[in-house]
Amino acid sequence: MTAPQETQITDLFVIGGGINGCGIARDAAGRGLSVTLAERGDLAQATSSASTKLFHGGLRYLEYFEFRLVREALIERETLLRAMPHISWPLRFVLPWHADMRFESDTPTSRLLSGLMPWMRGRRPAWLLRLGLHLYDHLGGRQILPAARRLDLRRDPAGAPLQDRFVQAFEYSDCWIDDSRLVVLNARDAAARGAEILTRARVRGARVENGLWVVTLETAQGRTEERRARALVNAAGPWVGAVLGLLPGADHSAGVRLVRGSHIVTRRLFDHDRAYFFQGRDGRIIFAIPYENDFTLIGTTDAEHDRPDHRPECTPAERRYLIDFANQYLRTPVSEDDIVWTYSGVRPLYDDGAKSATAATRDYVLRLDTAPGAPLLNVFGGKITTYRRLAESALEKLRPLVGGSGRWTARVALPGGDFPVNGAARLTEDLRARYPFLTDAWARRLVRAYGTDAFKMLGTARCAEDLGQDFGATLTAGELDWLRSTEFAVTAEDVVWRRSKLGLRLTNEEVRAIDAYLARRAVSAASAAE
Repeated sequence: MTAPQETQITDLFVIGGGINGCGIARDAAGRGLSVTLAERGDLAQATSSASTKLFHGGLRYLEYFEFRLVREALIERETLLRAMPHISWPLRFVLPWHADMRFESDTPTSRLLSGLMPWMRGRRPAWLLRLGLHLYDHLGGRQILPAARRLDLRRDPAGAPLQDRFVQAFEYSDCWIDDSRLVVLNARDAAARGAEILTRARVRGARVENGLWVVTLETAQGRTEERRARALVNAAGPWVGAVLGLLPGADHSAGVRLVRGSHIVTRRLFDHDRAYFFQGRDGRIIFAIPYENDFTLIGTTDAEHDRPDHRPECTPAERRYLIDFANQYLRTPVSEDDIVWTYSGVRPLYDDGAKSATAATRDYVLRLDTAPGAPLLNVFGGKITTYRRLAESALEKLRPLVGGSGRWTARVALPGGDFPVNGAARLTEDLRARYPFLTDAWARRLVRAYGTDAFKMLGTARCAEDLGQDFGATLTAGELDWLRSTEFAVTAEDVVWRRSKLGLRLTNEEVRAIDAYLARRAVSAASAAE
């Protein structure tokens, strides 16, 4: 990790260690700018680890005529897939349909159809879905992902988990993404390019002096420090408004709409590797996605959330909603007993005045404010699929003020992602050949987490014992040391819920042992530094 430089004036100070903040820090560092990023907790601790884990164009956004947003996201899917084939991969989605399906939909598309063809009120006819999927296939210049097609659910294995009334479906492509690892890899790459990444560092205030931002920080060690920067980026996600309140002279006119998205994770509900796109009677949609080999992820909800410091949780009502929604489609009903984990995140959407959370735009808005006396860029909204484009746009806005070279991120892999899009299986074989003590499942997990960096993490190990203590679920002391030294992990929670999802497999006792080990290593490191 980059050592702090106490007296240096940095070009850019970024507040927020989610995907937008880390994406901006990486882009800026790669343009030759000096960067400091401060995150008050762990990287991806809030919204950026609580997504539905998809790079997708947003098929349903076509109903809102958000063609530019969808096109940009569709183009990004394959750009991102090429840069991170270890943490992202193609995923086929099955959209069941039958003629009697009705929806309480108030989208621009539904209103148009109802006006032209009143008998279509509350319906999404098959021809409309085919048209939408045709646009979805062609708006973004698809090259890698296969095209949409029609399925006969009476013959296709995708029909087996569904009720008999569903005899046809449409299948299309999007991509899976490990969201929290995406954030960490952006932070790692930013640090490798010279950025200073500070976690557990809370911004207490900022002011402008002599044309520079002076940022007051409370560090992880409890010290108060000041950092100077030519420009400030407020990428605090749900807390963007709270950060604005700390900045004298800043423009407060733009607002954020906080929308809670909750998910449930159940035992594995079907045997194939495709996901489902379910349409609800209330006009909403949810996904049911294969998750971590042995589970199924179902989500998400859209509920208004009152304030960012109110920790989001999947409420009993939301659990029931997701169960009931999925059970409109599944042959074997899901029950509360099938749920093994829930999670919830707050999406900081730009407040465009939409009547409902579902209708609120997922587009991003960048507001450059020079009124405080030094450049301030506020980041509102956005979605994980367009984080790289958001970062590019942010740096292009700032470029006349702070300099830096041109766009570069579309052509460069994230750490560990320097192998072909279809190369994960071959890489797994190569890893097992180099380290014969690895089981197939262990090797696949390491490749999906670290890509080619799995070789660096395993180093000179000749047997499992060389990796130190086994904490369960193939997590070793050697891997924990890598996560501490390379990926900014501090606690067991950082490791088992953000750097991985091994929390689904580890016992409470094993998690406590991880925490104890990391605490000992931190004390040793602090002693060595004195």
